[in-house]
Amino acid sequence: MSLRLLQLELAGGRRSVAALQGSRRAVPLDGVTSTYELAGAALAEGVSLEEAARSRMTADAVDVGGPSPAVRLLPPIDHPDPAHLYLTGTGLTHLGSAESRDRMHALAAADGAQTDSMRMFLDGLKGGKPAAGGIGTQPEWFYKGDGSSVVGTGAALQLPEFALDGGEEPEIAGIYLIDPRGEPRRLGFCLANEFSDHLTERENYLWLAHSKLRPAALGPEILTGPLPADVRGISRIRRGERVLWEKPFLTGESNMSHAIANLEHHHFKYGNFRHPGDVHVHFFGTATLSFSDHVRVEPGDVFDISADAFLLPLLNPLTRAPSRNFTVRPL
Repeated sequence: MSLRLLQLELAGGRRSVAALQGSRRAVPLDGVTSTYELAGAALAEGVSLEEAARSRMTADAVDVGGPSPAVRLLPPIDHPDPAHLYLTGTGLTHLGSAESRDRMHALAAADGAQTDSMRMFLDGLKGGKPAAGGIGTQPEWFYKGDGSSVVGTGAALQLPEFALDGGEEPEIAGIYLIDPRGEPRRLGFCLANEFSDHLTERENYLWLAHSKLRPAALGPEILTGPLPADVRGISRIRRGERVLWEKPFLTGESNMSHAIANLEHHHFKYGNFRHPGDVHVHFFGTATLSFSDHVRVEPGDVFDISADAFLLPLLNPLTRAPSRNFTVRPL
């Protein structure tokens, strides 16, 4: 049976890992202060992450969802050295994203020819779900940053001073630890907002890499075990007291052109992503964007993302980062 694991900050700044039982009650685990530490213990003991967690469950309980919770929800994973946490993802894995991207780039296609975006999506439909053990077509891939770019629920997503846009991308991310033999081990899945700059991407598709170098928000739960094949969620943008925009989204393999195993293969096939001790958070793509409906977010807006596979929502206000000047100088 799957568990829902949280990282918490308790009174006085103490950290804890807890198992979520219902939308408000969490049971702290004994002897570990981070998911990373718990995963290391599971590897050392030769047991699953779920077994390691269950063997450490205490008789205590904390309220994590009340009107004035006594704990702060942290991102569900971090690394003692943030440079050893990779944020990466794959795009064009859902029909909605392909249609949106295709419209964005259609004007650049001569005589109504298919864009590269639509061709990549159709390649995924044709070969993204190979038979068990097979290798399918490779997806679009991008890099977002390291552990310093991760924020949890309640924390602000910051627009860099040079950003043109800061749009939400509601999706699921896989969380992985590389074991001592250099093998990727999936800890589970979390809800995520793969925050991106869609105006920069639209201006020039070759700036896609620039548009992805932004912070990302991770929902508080790691869901251990398999991800449901059909995940249904709601993505909202709140402006003050009103809902500015709202739309359902679908994800999970039943709603994707690629199998999760195929996306994992094409990320971890690169040896530099299999260094023991490193953590990877890999985004699986989205089908729903407010940007596609001509919504322009502003500082102060709040992204509100929830899905039926997770008990807790992901809430993040949008802010603009302060200007930070720098100079490149010879040494």
